Amino acid sequence: MDTELHFNKLDQMTELAEQIKLLGDRTRLIMLALLRDREWCVCDFVDLFHISQPGISQHMRKLKSHKIVKEERRGQWVYYSLNVADKPHIQAVLEHLPPTEEILRMLNKPEAGSCSTDTDRCC
Repeated sequence: MDTELHFNKLDQMTELAEQIKLLGDRTRLIMLALLRDREWCVCDFVDLFHISQPGISQHMRKLKSHKIVKEERRGQWVYYSLNVADKPHIQAVLEHLPPTEEILRMLNKPEAGSCSTDTDRCC
């Protein structure tokens, strides 16, 4: 039984290390900071970061694989939201990041997020 507990703790530390590594990428860190306030569509992030849709999807896939974000499909669009209620280590990092409005100003995007969350239309 002790061995099983030992391996479980090692697995938890491995997952924690992987989650923290994901925060080491500037783009992903900004995405997570923006997701604190609301959900975002992939197309919003394409416009905001000037990265291709497959590039944005790659970032989000990594975050989703470690259950840091969750996705919801609406029509052909995918919306992402934070999933960190059970991850205090990530919450602690996000608390130290600038607010959304300041991040958008730093990115020269005073307004962002043109997707309509009430319809199946985007951008």
